[in-house]
Amino acid sequence: MHTIIDNFLEKTEFNVIESILTGADFPWYFQNAVADLTHTHLSDFYFSHMFYRLDNNIPSQLFHIIEPVLKKIKVNKLLRIKGNLYPNIGKLIENQPHTDFPFEHKGAIFYINTNDGYTILNDGTKIESIANRILFFDASKPLPPYWQPRRILSGR
Repeated sequence: MHTIIDNFLEKTEFNVIESILTGADFPWYFQNAVADLTHTHLSDFYFSHMFYRLDNNIPSQLFHIIEPVLKKIKVNKLLRIKGNLYPNIGKLIENQPHTDFPFEHKGAIFYINTNDGYTILNDGTKIESIANRILFFDASKPLPPYWQPRRILSGR
């Protein structure tokens, strides 16, 4: 089961987040593999920013940027909040299916821009990447290949 909400944030709140995350000064960190750490082709890279991880319980100094999203989500417990930036390399890349944690949990992807990327859920449902859209889904089930759009900033 999944839920999609378009225009999730008020336009002004969304514009602030979008301008910060796409700005030249935002600290994105290079990752040399997307899902399978043994699969490291030249095009298999992305950038990320860890806003929060339960295992270290120390949020990023930029955690406040995403607080408007968190205020609208009813969360029992935060496990991780990670921003992903996939550069446009001219083609969609098939990533390995995976789950982030080996136990039952829910997830959300908050889309920052509209592009030709998409997310395909475990049941085959294709979710287009639309700015200011949020997708709630069962993150304990592996997403099939093409699970992560490669030309998008996402919050999974």
